[in-house]
Amino acid sequence: MAVKINGRSLRKSLKEYARGIAGGLLFSFPLLYTMEVWWAGFVAEPQDLLVLVIVTYLLLLGYNKFAGMHPDASWPSVFIDSIEEMGIGLLISFVVLLMLNRIQLSGMMIDELMGKLIIEAMAVSIGVSIGTAQLGAEAYEEKKERDNERPSLRDSKRALFVLGLCGAIVIGGNAAPTEEIVMIALEASPDHVFAMALGSLLLSIIVVYFSDFRGTSGLSSKNLVYNMTFDTCLSYLTALGASAFILWFFGRFDGVSFWVGFSQVIVLGVLASLGASAGRLLIK
Repeated sequence: MAVKINGRSLRKSLKEYARGIAGGLLFSFPLLYTMEVWWAGFVAEPQDLLVLVIVTYLLLLGYNKFAGMHPDASWPSVFIDSIEEMGIGLLISFVVLLMLNRIQLSGMMIDELMGKLIIEAMAVSIGVSIGTAQLGAEAYEEKKERDNERPSLRDSKRALFVLGLCGAIVIGGNAAPTEEIVMIALEASPDHVFAMALGSLLLSIIVVYFSDFRGTSGLSSKNLVYNMTFDTCLSYLTALGASAFILWFFGRFDGVSFWVGFSQVIVLGVLASLGASAGRLLIK
């Protein structure tokens, strides 16, 4: 009798875990090597870490329900899958940070160790979720057949928002902790900020409607102007919201004027908007 894990065979579960580990490393290695993230873990307050864990878990729930390996699964199964992915993210982060000598098992305060581990693990867990669902050829064929049989949950605006948010955080999160975002914002004039905002909008339109990415072929030409306007605004606002949250978490708004904070959001929004628009097409 085959051993089953969460309703799946042991062999299939091990394959999914392997894809999850690969995805976690693929999408989060830059953060694991970023000094600003280590410092954020050192100074993070417990309530900030709790907020990060809750937001990440909600994001995983949405992703696993709309675009994960088992979109037909019940909510209890989605809850379990999300917890598993966070657990894998914690394990990967612990091993990598220990290997890089960024955490020590002795001589390091527990607050610093847990802060670094949790911040890194939350980013890794999103990569784990994406990798589990996206990196397997067998999984891709199964999902393609299932989507051809009936309308997909991924076609709803709510799903597009969740997938766009995942893409924005994965792409934007790699640059948000760095000093370069602050430097660009401080040196940018209003003309530069306006150009970045306009460029982000144009990039979103190009990616979703004119790039011929996988996932764009089904876009209807009916009401094209309305759909283009709505989808672009939704994608960009999602990117700006994700950018603002990430920058807030890393303390980039502390002690700066409104203009500098606003400029940072627009600067990071260039990357996040690419993640929001391309991500919702590519991580399906």
